[in-house]
Order: sequence, then C-alpha cells, then structure tokens
Amino acid sequence: MVFGQVVIGPPGSGKTTYCNGMSQFLSLIGRKVVVINLDPANDALPYDCAINIEDLIKLSDVMSEHSLGPNGGLVYCMDYLEKNIDWLEDKLKPLIDDHYLLFDFPGQVELFSLHTNARNIINRLIKKLDLRLTAMHLVDAHLCCDPGKYVSALLLSLSTMLHLELPHINVFSKIDLIENYGNLAFNLDFYTDVQDLSYLQYHLDQDPRSAKYRKLTKELCDVIDDFSLVNFTTLDIQDKESVGNLVKLIDKSNGYIFSSIDSSAVEFSKIAAAPLDWDYYRTAAVQEKYMKDDEVVQQKSRMQ
Repeated sequence: MVFGQVVIGPPGSGKTTYCNGMSQFLSLIGRKVVVINLDPANDALPYDCAINIEDLIKLSDVMSEHSLGPNGGLVYCMDYLEKNIDWLEDKLKPLIDDHYLLFDFPGQVELFSLHTNARNIINRLIKKLDLRLTAMHLVDAHLCCDPGKYVSALLLSLSTMLHLELPHINVFSKIDLIENYGNLAFNLDFYTDVQDLSYLQYHLDQDPRSAKYRKLTKELCDVIDDFSLVNFTTLDIQDKESVGNLVKLIDKSNGYIFSSIDSSAVEFSKIAAAPLDWDYYRTAAVQEKYMKDDEVVQQKSRMQ
C-alpha cells in the first residue's frame, strides 16, 4: 500500500506553501516523500518535484494555442491529463514502493466541485496503483472574519467532500494570521466545529449585501447543518507542533498508522480508538497562541 495526500484549495490558501512545508517536515521525521506537481499554473515552485505536469502540457501553450483564459486553460490541462493518465502512472510506478506521495493539484475550485476530470484522475490512480490518499482541503483562516465568506467556504468544503468521496480533512491554513483582518464574532471553536449557523444570521444582516439575500442564506446554512459533515482543523505551516498534530490526524484518516502493524483486529481497534487530544491543539491552544483576549487586554489597561 502507498500513502499520500491530495492537496487542494482555492487561490490564496497556501496550497503550494503547504506542500513545501509538509514535505520538509515528513523528510525530517524519516519518511521518503516526493511531491507531484499537477498544477500547470505553478510557474515558480518552492520545492523539488519528482513529477511535473509541465513535462506533459504547459498552461501558457494551451492559452496561446486555443485562445483560452487561465480558468479554461486549467480545465483543458486536466482533461488532457485524464486522457493521458498512462503518462502519470508510468512516472509514479518507480516511486510507489517506498515513497509517501504529495499531489499538488490546481487551485481552481470548479475542478473539485463541478468537473469530473480531477476526480477521475484520482480514482484511476487509487485503483491502478493501490494508493491510500487523504484529500487536504485548505481554506484561508481569515475568511472566518467575514460571516458571508465563511458560509461560502463551508459550501465549497461540503461540495468538495461530496464530489471527491475521499477521506477528507478541511484545514484553516495561515491560522497565525487569523486576526490580521479583524476580530472574530465568536470563539474559534464555533468556526472549526461549524456550530449552530443561525447565530451568524445577525452578523450577516449587518451587511446590506447579505441582508438582501437573507432567506437564501438561511436555506444554505440549513443545508450545511443538515449534512453535518464539515468541520475544520487548524494549521500554521511554520509551527512544527501544529504540523505534527495535523500529520497524526492525516495518518489516522488514510490508515498510515496501521501500515507497520502486524497484529490482531483487537490491537487495530485499540489504535483506531486512541484519542489524539486534537481538540485542544485545534482550537484552545491556537486561540491562546494567536488570538488576543480582548477582555484581558481591557483589564490590563484599566489596571494601568
């Protein structure tokens, strides 16, 4: 069995930075890791990739030859890769025996919520090469500061989960910068656990643009609540403790923690049920480290 991650996320989510940081971390803890760049829009890679889609097709050539914009060009490139999937399989076969795989996919959200090409590519690799992959969906943490953008991120995350049908982890990336765009209306666990979205209604109504679509927004929030599938973990890619805790969660989702175990079903179940103490590191520790406690600040100012 071969393990790895499918890394996706909209522009600005830090997807390629994540691949660079994660590959360095995994190498430091002793794993042989390779990055596969399947994003034709990556024109300046911060990491060394074992496979690069530009060796098969280039976005600039597609845009020039077919008079397409960046979005249309990316869809064309993914369609072309799907039709030439044998090229990718041949490149992967020498690596799968002893490497951990990081797939850096394009950041165009339509590819993972509407189009089938990326999903077909992933499913073909899973079946043909016996891969165990986790989808890592990165969302910029600052979207929590805007209720409307937060609801949009929830809808995108839910759509992607249903579309890909993979073990899936949604991640608030750049959590160390979360308050650069303003204070949160609620504690961080409200946003990571996706608690009762009706509490957001008041804050949404303060924006005239959102108030106009109040009924639609309520219906969309009800859809998210009814599915009850979406939650988020947190990540500061420059913090080794944050990355380490995320790796534990990923390893549990794709089964990597069981890969070196030769034991009974009882022992497997014990490991599967073992707590990761993730809730503390996902919310409480992050809030203490990166978010100001306004009440404490006010108390200190009064004392002075």
